[in-house]
Amino acid sequence: MTDAQPIKAVPTLPDAQTVTFVQHWTDRLFSFRCTRPLTLRFRSGEFVMIGLMGDVDPKTGKQKPILRAYSIASPSWDEELEFYSIKVPDGPLTSRLQNIRVGDQIILRPKPVGTLVHDAILPGKRLWFFATGTGFAPFASLLREPQTYEDYDEVIITHTCREVGELAYGAALIDDIRQDEMLAELMGEGFHEKLRYYPTTTREQSPKMGRITDLMRSGDVFRDLGVEPIHPDNDRAMVCGNLAFNLEIKDLLEGYGLHEGANSDPREYVVEKAFVD
Repeated sequence: MTDAQPIKAVPTLPDAQTVTFVQHWTDRLFSFRCTRPLTLRFRSGEFVMIGLMGDVDPKTGKQKPILRAYSIASPSWDEELEFYSIKVPDGPLTSRLQNIRVGDQIILRPKPVGTLVHDAILPGKRLWFFATGTGFAPFASLLREPQTYEDYDEVIITHTCREVGELAYGAALIDDIRQDEMLAELMGEGFHEKLRYYPTTTREQSPKMGRITDLMRSGDVFRDLGVEPIHPDNDRAMVCGNLAFNLEIKDLLEGYGLHEGANSDPREYVVEKAFVD
């Protein structure tokens, strides 16, 4: 995603990693990369706790870390870690995190967990990724994971945002995937032909307007893509968005006959519950 060279630094905070790249996509969204601990192993789609040190407590004179769950947007094979974040003006963490620069340090607790992993769903022919906002992050990881294309004949990523600018991170990543020679070498020539991208907006005019849930009910998404409606025999799904979106998608998927899975009980779809948007 970037030509920036990794910056090595001696950590001075507990579990500290050094920021190597920052990009602001809109006044509400940004992404950044940081060094990866040599001991960190994770499955594409998992999340970790990251954060910064807070203010000094006047009573104790000590600082406490402010930590939140963030999906790792980079694939498991990447030498760095990538994260995609919203900016919340009064957010305890994001109000600070949005100001980080190359060379700064963040706290990373290297204990990855999550349900948006291949192990949590049964084998199928077509895989759907349903995302809103920064819920695109875990799919940014999975879209660059070779297993995604080895296991499925077709991979469809839907991304619904309010404005066109909020689609920029995802659109740029899709373009990079389709043109990246290293990924082609890693995953095999023509892998990107399995990838379908379906972005929509709900407020600002764009080529496709509407909430993905409404487009599923009307059948527009299936007609636009030229595919059959979701069926438990062939389709698998992963969902990441705000709570209302997750619940609505869950109801739709259950209506198609899919059942929710977990790491300990793989089924036809999974939902990430630890998500901040």
